[in-house]
Amino acid sequence: MNALPRVAFLTDSYHEVNGVAQTSRHFESYAVHNNLPFLCVRAGPSTRTGAIGTVRTLDLKRGPVSFTIDRRQKHDLALWRYRHLLADSFLSFKPDVVHITGPSDIGQLGAFVAHVMGIPLVASWHTELHKFAAARLEKLLDFAPALTRSRIAEFVERRALDALIRFYKIPRAILAPNEEIVQMLKRRTSKPVYLMRRGVDNDLFMPDRRDTDCPSFTFGYVGRLTPEKNVGLLVDLERALIAQGGSDYRFLIVGDGYERPWLERNLRKAQFTGILTGEPLARAYANMDLFLFPSHTDTFGNVVLEALSSGVPVVVTADGGPKFLVKQGLTGAVASDDRQFVERVLSLMGRGRLHEQMRKQARAFACSHSWGAVFDLVYRAYVAALNQPVAAHLSATAYAR
Repeated sequence: MNALPRVAFLTDSYHEVNGVAQTSRHFESYAVHNNLPFLCVRAGPSTRTGAIGTVRTLDLKRGPVSFTIDRRQKHDLALWRYRHLLADSFLSFKPDVVHITGPSDIGQLGAFVAHVMGIPLVASWHTELHKFAAARLEKLLDFAPALTRSRIAEFVERRALDALIRFYKIPRAILAPNEEIVQMLKRRTSKPVYLMRRGVDNDLFMPDRRDTDCPSFTFGYVGRLTPEKNVGLLVDLERALIAQGGSDYRFLIVGDGYERPWLERNLRKAQFTGILTGEPLARAYANMDLFLFPSHTDTFGNVVLEALSSGVPVVVTADGGPKFLVKQGLTGAVASDDRQFVERVLSLMGRGRLHEQMRKQARAFACSHSWGAVFDLVYRAYVAALNQPVAAHLSATAYAR
């Protein structure tokens, strides 16, 4: 295949506020800007079609048998009712490849219709669903002994990962956000796996948007306030600050989720903004002095790139994809565990000269991560996947039957 393929992109999230939704919207914009034939299928407030230049859209309304995964994310057990509508959309659009973003209701529907119609399938890995499941279950079992909780969570995590691997054996090729996941999926699925990083809007997220005159050192967090994000560590950090006699600080927390009420009760000096987007979000980033991302489950960390682009150094854990975005001692710090996370944060406070150098390095690093470069590589992966021999994906076809 010499020409760029016609892509039907079916995403878990589009209208929501999360990394998958953000990536999906940027992907659609990339297709519009480059006049690429692109069909974007996602859940929406109503079932409808649309078009922007060469890009077509299809929103599917979830029904009454949906259950909530997160506050703004649902799964419709009866989404299969749209299989004929989706098949008609595929017949009209004539995609060369179908790309799904995971085993959601939309992803399962897309995989099924692509299989029935014989259209090559590509799947991207965005979320550590097995780790999310384990973290939330462990939180629910808070009444049980620690060892019991841990063993149950580990068992659920292993079984959930096994189930995910079975699903990811279906597509012809896989896209993954960091090198660790690339290697894991290659080993577990025996499929071609390509790197699909994330980008950042450097014109939106920039240091010049800083407009605060608050003298207190500002710790920032942006994202879902849920157990799998390990946001409880922010409370441990504040306790350590107080134990050292610290008082000239504040937390700026952007986002929402199940843990918000608990954080509001347990953080003494915190401002909660709720969910922000666009310029208000960019100003919030720029007004931070140090961005904290305590998650152990994120595959990439779009918010980390946004903070770096805003000239804000970042502290992350050594688990998952965010550690690949932070250069130790240059743009922030990487902590091996929760205890060291607190230590790293405390060590960066009050070091004005180092902090200012980190701000400049953070911005410079983020400016090399454009969305255009990300999606250029995705299209190369499509072409490579479509050009590989049919035998390379026969096992997936057999499994799908």
